Amino acid sequence: MSLNQWFEKGLTADQYMTGMKVNQNEMSQILEQFSLSDGEKEILASLKDKGLKAIVLSEDWCGDALLNNPILLKIAEEIGMEVRFLLRDQNLELMDQYLTNGTSRAIPIFIFINENGEEQAVWGPRAKELQDLVDQERSQLPSQDKPDFKEQQLAMYKRLLATYQVDENLWHAVAKSICDTIIK
Repeated sequence: MSLNQWFEKGLTADQYMTGMKVNQNEMSQILEQFSLSDGEKEILASLKDKGLKAIVLSEDWCGDALLNNPILLKIAEEIGMEVRFLLRDQNLELMDQYLTNGTSRAIPIFIFINENGEEQAVWGPRAKELQDLVDQERSQLPSQDKPDFKEQQLAMYKRLLATYQVDENLWHAVAKSICDTIIK
């Protein structure tokens, strides 16, 4: 299937968000609160109305998606870019073409295509600053064979999700990372 066909198969942002069973409020909150900076808007100005489209491989339970997806939607709004969402677990044929490190079905993955359906750029699943934060948190976990590993891991995920929802510096790090990827 061509990337244009995958795009056409996807859900609009409204359809995706309406169908969310997990993290809908958190994603909506970031969407309402986040605004692109003047510098980010300036960087994006050259992409306005260029016919760029984005395919988002995502799932509503994903913490990274609840942060990254609304920021992408703000970028899309700024440049007039259409966005369609595909649920990762229902679209493994496409997902498996965009594995992180060649092995992981990490999400979200943003596939940017031109009006002819040609891939222009791929971004995801995390900005470097987010990856650094996750790596730092993971480094503090006990080894997996320790009895409290699962409990500590769940606590880590809760801390990360709480941070994702309020840390505007992370929001702008994600925006910059996405902008840098699609401008190249």
